[in-house]
Amino acid sequence: MSLLARTSEALWGLLDPWAFMYLSASCLPKTILAQLRARGFGVLLSPARLRDAWFSEFWGRRVSPKVRQMAGERVVPLLQGRTRAGRILDAPAGPGVGGTVLEVGAGSGLWVDVFPEVAAIQTPEPEADGAVRKRKTAAGAITRIYGVEPNRDQHAHLRQAIARAGLEDVYQIVPVGIEDLDDAQKWDGRVEKGSVDCIVSVLCLCSIPEPEKNVRELYRYLKKGGRWYVYEHVRSEYSWYMRAYQRFVNLFWPHFIGGCLLCRQTEKTLREAGPWEKIDVAQPPDEQWYKIHPHILGVFTK
Repeated sequence: MSLLARTSEALWGLLDPWAFMYLSASCLPKTILAQLRARGFGVLLSPARLRDAWFSEFWGRRVSPKVRQMAGERVVPLLQGRTRAGRILDAPAGPGVGGTVLEVGAGSGLWVDVFPEVAAIQTPEPEADGAVRKRKTAAGAITRIYGVEPNRDQHAHLRQAIARAGLEDVYQIVPVGIEDLDDAQKWDGRVEKGSVDCIVSVLCLCSIPEPEKNVRELYRYLKKGGRWYVYEHVRSEYSWYMRAYQRFVNLFWPHFIGGCLLCRQTEKTLREAGPWEKIDVAQPPDEQWYKIHPHILGVFTK
């Protein structure tokens, strides 16, 4: 590639976040109009609820197919156990996702259909009297998925995604925050601490409140030997000027992208959540220096 081509590519890469924010801004008038037609005055008068509705319109309808296509090239191998040191492998280097799974930030269901693609799905077996009993779990099979999504504006899309994937008997929406996962009074269910085989977080830890506190809380739900599969964007460590540019963009970014924060040190937060038996997480080596949102990819094993 010529110097001119490389310079042009880097320039467009540096401008990309501004185009992304412009696309988000273009969804706001439509969101407001939809709320007016639905007489959703409570949403319009609440900045937090309006932001949730705006983000649902932007993310769920406008950009999720492209994000799904691009990130899926890494997420699918990750959940199959085909990553090492941030690289995608042809064969598994470790176990894939299975057992009881906690999906953090399920959103509109962008990754729901990935689960039957990467693992066998084992549903409870009905008996003749109508009762339900569990069969012996097949190796590597997913038996239960809890999708944590407190933004109720996303639930209609999430339920549709669950139905399309045929996971109605396995996938349960958890409509509360991380702090209430084990509180049966806050939602119709309960997740016990120490009961989860796998946690999956894909491009969501950038926007959870109190990340250090909530990541530590999620750590407590993992069984000993449980695995946390992570694909997240993080603070740039490339150079001082990219860190400065990322911080500048971050002055505007959260207001347009649903509270997403670019400069979080998510890998550090995960490493400090508790003792890990094994950590195999790194930035994909093919990511370019001018990307405003570098990623980490890999697995933490408790």
